[in-house]
Amino acid sequence: MKANWLLSAAVVMAAVPSMATPAAARSSTSVYRTAPADPRAVTIRGVGDGRADDSAAIQQGIDDAAKGGHGGIVFLPSGRYRISRTIIVRAGVRLFGVGATRPEIVLGDATPGFGSGIAAMMTFAGEDQYRSGKPPVPVPTTVPFDASLFDATSSTFYSALANIDFRIGQGNAGAVGVRFRVAQHGYLRHVDFHLGSGFAGIYQAGNAAQDLRFFGGRYGIVTEKTSPAWQFTLIDSDFTGQRDAAIREHEVDLTLVNVAIRDTPVGIEIDRGYSDSLWGKQVRFENVRDAGVLIASEKSVFTQIGFDDAVGIATPVFARFRDSGRTVAGTGPRYRVADFSYGLKVPALGDMGDFATDVRMTRLTRAPARPRPAIPALPPVAVWTDVRTLGVKGDDSTDDTAALQRAIDTHRVLYLPMGRYRVSDTLRLRPDSVLIALHPSLTHIYLADDAPAYRGVGPARALIESAKGGAGIVSGVGLWTGGVNPRASALIWKAGEASLVDDVKIQGGGTVLTPGSPIGFGNDRARFDGQHPSIWVTDGGGGTFNALWSPNTLASAGFYVSNTETPGHVYQLSAEHHYRAEIVLDHVANWEFLAPQTEQEVRDGVNAVSTEFRHSRNILFANYHGYRVTRTAKPMDAAVKLYDSGDIRFRNVHVNAESGFASCDAKGCGTFLRASKYPFENAIKDMTRQAEVREREFARLDVPPAPTTAATRSAVAVSPGVERLADGFYSIAGAALDTGGRLYFIDRFFQRIYSWSPDKGLNIVADAPLDAVNLAVDRSGHLLVLSSAGRDGTVYSIDPAHPAAVTVIPPTAARAHDGAGTLLPVNVWANGEFADRIDPKSYAYPTLADLFAEKMGEAKAQEYVSPDGSLVLPAFRVWNQGPDDHRGWRWSDTLDAYGFTTAATGGDVVLTNGSENRTYAGRLGADGRVTDLRVLAERGGESVARDAAGNLYVANGQVFVYAPDGRLLRRIDTPERPLQLVLDEKGSGKRLFILSHHALYSVGL
Repeated sequence: MKANWLLSAAVVMAAVPSMATPAAARSSTSVYRTAPADPRAVTIRGVGDGRADDSAAIQQGIDDAAKGGHGGIVFLPSGRYRISRTIIVRAGVRLFGVGATRPEIVLGDATPGFGSGIAAMMTFAGEDQYRSGKPPVPVPTTVPFDASLFDATSSTFYSALANIDFRIGQGNAGAVGVRFRVAQHGYLRHVDFHLGSGFAGIYQAGNAAQDLRFFGGRYGIVTEKTSPAWQFTLIDSDFTGQRDAAIREHEVDLTLVNVAIRDTPVGIEIDRGYSDSLWGKQVRFENVRDAGVLIASEKSVFTQIGFDDAVGIATPVFARFRDSGRTVAGTGPRYRVADFSYGLKVPALGDMGDFATDVRMTRLTRAPARPRPAIPALPPVAVWTDVRTLGVKGDDSTDDTAALQRAIDTHRVLYLPMGRYRVSDTLRLRPDSVLIALHPSLTHIYLADDAPAYRGVGPARALIESAKGGAGIVSGVGLWTGGVNPRASALIWKAGEASLVDDVKIQGGGTVLTPGSPIGFGNDRARFDGQHPSIWVTDGGGGTFNALWSPNTLASAGFYVSNTETPGHVYQLSAEHHYRAEIVLDHVANWEFLAPQTEQEVRDGVNAVSTEFRHSRNILFANYHGYRVTRTAKPMDAAVKLYDSGDIRFRNVHVNAESGFASCDAKGCGTFLRASKYPFENAIKDMTRQAEVREREFARLDVPPAPTTAATRSAVAVSPGVERLADGFYSIAGAALDTGGRLYFIDRFFQRIYSWSPDKGLNIVADAPLDAVNLAVDRSGHLLVLSSAGRDGTVYSIDPAHPAAVTVIPPTAARAHDGAGTLLPVNVWANGEFADRIDPKSYAYPTLADLFAEKMGEAKAQEYVSPDGSLVLPAFRVWNQGPDDHRGWRWSDTLDAYGFTTAATGGDVVLTNGSENRTYAGRLGADGRVTDLRVLAERGGESVARDAAGNLYVANGQVFVYAPDGRLLRRIDTPERPLQLVLDEKGSGKRLFILSHHALYSVGL
């Protein structure tokens, strides 16, 4: 079979692609006209004549660079490189085209394997992230198919491709140029895609792209959620002549800056049944026949659509809604959309939101000129000076401080080949300095530990410092401030608006650090949260900051801006793993942050906020993602905090703590989705006004100017009748009610099971160290407890009157139980992440509702039955990370839920799907299956309860009460975010119990 495949490929190699080049496709310009001098780089030695098969030569060069496991740099000289199979770019490898003309990778007419389905000319691969031994979700788009290939994942960093074009010949309907599902510091730049008969230029996009042009094809880009679920940002790019749409996507958090879309039916198409957080700045639609943007799932809080300064030319419909069919029409043949927003709009701090469309559109008399590129170009390679020719060593042992400073003082543009450049004092840039490297993980400028200039107490001292007001550039380099340098800041930036910091990695996470400088582990003197901010823009500084990653836990913040009104433009910033705040703005005005992303880890981020605003104004925060890792087990009140700040425009806000992991074990391979109980409780908290925003997913909020006086008491509204029953808890959940009206619940951190009743008040039932998570009360009054102990979790039973006697319940084969109630998680997360869900024949995606139905319809092979036989808990699959003992983490739908919901077989069960933010009812079948799902309410949050009359109580920032027909009846506002709801309908004192993290409340019904 293999020999026949090679023979067929060899025959086809004789055919030159016959596709015509569109008239608008002007020739590309090589960005790297000569190869930078780098002794560690690999140069590919292919034929490059457009006829010979260069697949093996290109693959060999990439594989050579990848040896050692840390990636590398590969140069592909000018030429036309014909391929017959998928080229695999290994993790951390960066492939650059070099020469007077851009090299072009060519797929000949009717190349075997590319005629149907989806088949990638180039795939960016990952590693065995979870040491599972085989890919959990094999990559289906390689030719030939390789079941051993790992797809790029959330830990695939630094992979990149630049200055190389792609061309697809006729008869390749399934061909795509690049599969690119990478994470931080992965990019595509300076690429033309001549797509001809192909499906798309990019399939499965990741992280960032710049200066791309797409000609023809069915689509330019087809993509969905990135592997780490961060945003995808596309800058300074063009689409021309796609047959169906320029971009087809969902859930990718698409961020566009200076993008033009021409001569296509649809500009941006969001897949049916899906949402996206889409933000566009200076997007231009020309001759787009049907709609500039096609919006789906218009009642989903995850649908957040915004444009800033868009232009429509011969584009009659700016926006079209799939579900309702309504449109937002343009105002004539030429128009400008100064502001467009659709989605959940929060009218003011302290309010809950509702769906709204905001549009400011004006007619234009003539088409405006295209804006200048958002990202300034680097100087040509011909003027780069290799620092090694100036006496700089980069050998990881020589102190290069004096040599590097002398090079900066005497040469404007410096290139640093791969290496580690040790310094002991600040490198001060000239106003026009340009510092360039090509791989931030393999080119470090770093401080050795305990450098004398950085000891003790004192003001911040930079590793690199820009000249005030200058137009300097720093690109492609990694900066590491060492483990023991308390006064260190990696980059202090005082340059002006024309300056650029691009593709810079602050070391301290996600890379191999310099030997002898481990971060914390093995270095007892290293102090977390013990250095100044890693990137500090101050003293009138500004400029453009693109594709930055700042995860150094030793620093007090990842990105800090202070004392400036010089405009700043931040694109695709990743700031993570700090102890107090990831991003800080202090006395700042006139800045925009597009696609900022933060992450709080379980050890170093449990007390951190995502972003702090202090005394700041005129700020745009758009397509913002504030994430806490799923392992987090400590509550935190807000993602963003405001101190004496206002005139802030929040657009497209996404605050979450769910994720998915793919893995293989003895039971097989699969993708496991889970949601944490500990996302930020609120998206925003204004500390001056004492107001909070509980909506965690919304499209629009305008914070007014800072108040002149501070609030003297909380502005949080509370509905009449809401009573605090008990408080002082760490975080409570997992509650259930017995037949006498006694409520039981768990404070997991302290391993306590509490009870509350009107006559006895609050009591501790048990505090044995048994890792209780959720519970239920059986017919005999005993507690059925789900514990996270053990590899697959443990279920046990206790009598509340005699809690020391513990009966462990083993799992048994699922079977019918007449008269028993079945326990299910009240909140579930399910949306099919991280597997290619597109149908390779129809090219359609199943909707989120389809995926939820698929998940809930799965039978459970085993179950846990209470000793009295009245309760059945289906054994949901448990996903393990880390050791099998107490040091590891356990996740499953039942462990992740805020509590259980109960139903009889054949009866209705009510639960929420967090990935849609909807509340569903379904029919409970055998083996824990739920079928016949139907939507009851468009809100669905942490939990839901339904009373005997059919009214719904949904916890989603507040408690929303719906009639059986889905009408919103009223809202119950609570002092804290409600997490679990339990109804007590027995007796005359009917009430709703409301559990927050720290307190137990009730309200009479």
